[in-house]
Amino acid sequence: MPYPEGHKLKVRGKIIESAAQAFRTNGIRDISVPFIMKGVGLTHGGFYAHFDNKEQLVAEACRYAISDTIALLQKAADQEKKVPKINTIIDYYLSPHHRDRTEMGCILPALSSEISRSSDEVRQVFTQELERMIVFISNAAKVDTATGSALLSSMVGTLMLARSVNDSKLSDSLLSAGKQHAKGLIETHVKSEH
Repeated sequence: MPYPEGHKLKVRGKIIESAAQAFRTNGIRDISVPFIMKGVGLTHGGFYAHFDNKEQLVAEACRYAISDTIALLQKAADQEKKVPKINTIIDYYLSPHHRDRTEMGCILPALSSEISRSSDEVRQVFTQELERMIVFISNAAKVDTATGSALLSSMVGTLMLARSVNDSKLSDSLLSAGKQHAKGLIETHVKSEH
């Protein structure tokens, strides 16, 4: 009996989602294709009906994860009506909740160091997705992309460091200082325009 229309696309989507979650939590090198497939209740052999290789899956997982992060940040910003949207985005991005939920968090601090040693295919997709994230942040902050790049870099670096330490007070203070710095960057930019 044939599968219903759209079944293969739905399965592919579940594999990408499972991979994005696994990569965010454990990195690329430590996650195997069988582990990802097991996460969606499929066998390793079924992987090749959807992807040519793991590199293609990593690229697709990067696309998915950035879209997911942008949607999450946009949702947080849309729920807050009083403060500038970028402040809500900064508060969410540099929150203990985002820090502690790596499986659902931004892929940039989770994978940047590994991506730099990946294939050109993966690095190309990661580059495109990073550029998309910079545009999102720049638009939310109403700044040029150079300022948006600096803001995003500051946020990603802060989150990466806050996740890296085993001292919860230090981690919280890094998040707090990162928020203050990121908001200050925007305020400085706004003042310099007036």
